[in-house]
Amino acid sequence: MELKKVELMAPAGSFESLRAAIQAGADSVYFGVEQLNMRVRSSSSLIINDIPEIVKICRESDVKCYLTLNTVIYNHDMHIMKAIVDTAKKSGVNAVIASDPSVLRYARMVDMPVHISTQANVSNIQSVDFFSDYADVIVLARELSLKQVEFITREIKRKSITGVSGKLMRIEIFAHGALCMAISGKCYLSLHSDFASANRGACIQNCRHSYLVADKETGVEYEIDNEYIMSAKDLCTIDFLDQLIDSGISVIKIEGRGRSADYVYTTTKCYREAVNSYYNGNYNPELIKAWKTRLATVYNRGFWDGYYLGRKMGEWSNEYGSKATKRKIYIGKGLNYFKNAAAAEFLVEAQTLSKGDEIIITGPVTGLIQTIVDEIRVGNISKDMVKKGEIFSIPLNTKIQASDRLYKLVDV
Repeated sequence: MELKKVELMAPAGSFESLRAAIQAGADSVYFGVEQLNMRVRSSSSLIINDIPEIVKICRESDVKCYLTLNTVIYNHDMHIMKAIVDTAKKSGVNAVIASDPSVLRYARMVDMPVHISTQANVSNIQSVDFFSDYADVIVLARELSLKQVEFITREIKRKSITGVSGKLMRIEIFAHGALCMAISGKCYLSLHSDFASANRGACIQNCRHSYLVADKETGVEYEIDNEYIMSAKDLCTIDFLDQLIDSGISVIKIEGRGRSADYVYTTTKCYREAVNSYYNGNYNPELIKAWKTRLATVYNRGFWDGYYLGRKMGEWSNEYGSKATKRKIYIGKGLNYFKNAAAAEFLVEAQTLSKGDEIIITGPVTGLIQTIVDEIRVGNISKDMVKKGEIFSIPLNTKIQASDRLYKLVDV
């Protein structure tokens, strides 16, 4: 009997990221539409009418797709919630990811499969049993240790806890990406300070800022400069991915629907290779080191192992923003692709581009292309560099689209 591999799920906050995830080897993707997903402020605006096209793209590559409906739901949201579930059902979305009972109840009424979101904060086997009446998959709370995760997966088998399909409940956990100071993402700081509810996907991330503390008696202010005391480092589990898989989980999930296509591609590609190496029997420290180096090239706040290995407190960032070891510089946009010559034409709109530069090209149809510039031509003339205003072409075996964006990658 062939061993069933763990499912690798990647974020898709835009069509660029969707295609990048597929190109990098994701088994499934998750996305949100309209105002009822937890990344409505940070991700590109996917709308309900995009659902059929997203499903079509996924089906062409034999990739599953899941739609997030994991915000707090109010009475005035019922119409749009039902419309989203109905469209997801009609279009063939594999499941909706939700925690609000109104969504669970309506999804069951229309026979739409459900995954229980991490916002439900499932932390014990009794809660798994409760939600088994509504779902086949549960995303566990992010604060659990691997020992706690393993206990839950073992008890599911021992007690034969089955979901709505009649099959054993499956467990999903986050493997990489941003972690929040709040319990499983439930936070009210942004709501209190700016009337922007994180639980409605509108978080302004003021926990990521630096802060001053004041002596109430003297008025003297002190800057907390040793670390950003509410801004957690990003989760990274690639160096103990074998322990994650051995815990009995069925799905590992990469966070990042607000992140760019190059982030999605790089993280998904590294974890794809890591999962494959686990099953091939060659998962080793040398490969892990190489993966972590590649993961560090894209957006991150520094890495730590989350709570899986028994930590009680988080690790906090010591500076604002990303610690990525590479930075994107916008160069220009795509104009044409010449199939017979296997060459792509671009217009330089900013900066310069030289032979030997590392580049990425992104677009809603293209997804992501990453390569090194081996040759630059302006007309029939070979050049070492092009600057703003020039139209040039480079050899490229992959077709680009007009208005695809070209970036140069530089070391930080």
